[in-house]
Amino acid sequence: MSGVPASGTNGTGGNGRERFLADAAARGLDVQIVERLAAHSLEEAAEILGISPADIVKSLVVKHKDGSFLFALIPGDRQISWPKLRSLVGVNKLSLPAAHVALEATGYERGTITPLGSTTAWPVYADRAIAGKRISMGAGQHGYSAFVDADALVSALGAVLADISEPN
Repeated sequence: MSGVPASGTNGTGGNGRERFLADAAARGLDVQIVERLAAHSLEEAAEILGISPADIVKSLVVKHKDGSFLFALIPGDRQISWPKLRSLVGVNKLSLPAAHVALEATGYERGTITPLGSTTAWPVYADRAIAGKRISMGAGQHGYSAFVDADALVSALGAVLADISEPN
């Protein structure tokens, strides 16, 4: 794990990066936290980190029609395939909630969201395109990214690995 000091908050009154690191440690997951400049797009974040957009994984909060949520881990150069995800989950309606709803569901603001350290441990569905890669993802706080082995992440989260994306 990184030696980056855990200071600052995610805007919710709690420290999202500390929650992220504590959950990763509890799961035995080796993560590296890096501080980075603010980015105005996923492509800009990839350039700052020196990686391709495909190696940044978006942690998307998805709302189920019953009011529960799930996480969809999608490579940065792809988007959710709603038909594939609905079929996998076995429902006919899923949606992306408003930012304030995602914050209430996870304790993380958009741009910092990650299943690790979420205030509720929602089910996780990961796109199979991340398998075998070292990926970057939100670290629970603006200005930070986390690097982790995708296979170890999927295993630690008990995530369902499936084809749930399509090209942007």
